[in-house]
Amino acid sequence: MAVTPILEARGLDTFYGQSHILRGLSFRILPGETVGLMGRNGMGKTTLIRTMMGLVRPRAGAVLLDGDDITRTRTCTISQRGIAYVPEGRGIFATLSVKENLEIAAREGTDAARDWTYDRVIEIFPRLAERIEHRGDQLSGGEQQMLAIGRALLTNPRLLILDEATEGLAPIIRDEIWRIVRLVRETGIATIIVDKTVAAVTEIADRIVILVKGEVVFNGSPAELKADPDLMHRHLGV
Repeated sequence: MAVTPILEARGLDTFYGQSHILRGLSFRILPGETVGLMGRNGMGKTTLIRTMMGLVRPRAGAVLLDGDDITRTRTCTISQRGIAYVPEGRGIFATLSVKENLEIAAREGTDAARDWTYDRVIEIFPRLAERIEHRGDQLSGGEQQMLAIGRALLTNPRLLILDEATEGLAPIIRDEIWRIVRLVRETGIATIIVDKTVAAVTEIADRIVILVKGEVVFNGSPAELKADPDLMHRHLGV
């Protein structure tokens, strides 16, 4: 029996004004799967995520969640159905403390599970525990990213979407973020990772999707990607 994707895009055409960003693009992620969404800057990765999350409306095509058409569904409703999105800008509440940022997000999952609790998040992010009363705008970039991921996990999602999770962070902080991503993967949460760190993404992902000018040019396993160094160099610069 075929497995129904958690989230699926079918033939999306998305525009910003007159700029045609996504061109008949199709994409899907299955329960428990980790997908690396890759490509150079400006190729449509974030637009795809924003379209699937209801933040941008496509002119054509459809977005499905558990097989249901959610193309015109509000972002908050999509989130309530178990999709957690950590945007590139992190989106934390700057004037709230670390503790308040976490507590405001906490809720049970769609199956009433509370696998991710405040105490568990603090345990896996000891750096946040040390800064629990600091405001969001008093944290470093890496600490803000940890807070954003921790807050997303407290919604007990079925799918976690990370857009440029390690962009601009110091190597030691990047390593910490990747440790958490591996831990999340092991718990069975499906994950979409947008990141330029080819080695890290190919190590952790079950499948890699590469976009070029709003179209999929590669969809396969990390091993298949590594077997085509010309493609990697051409589209990822490695």
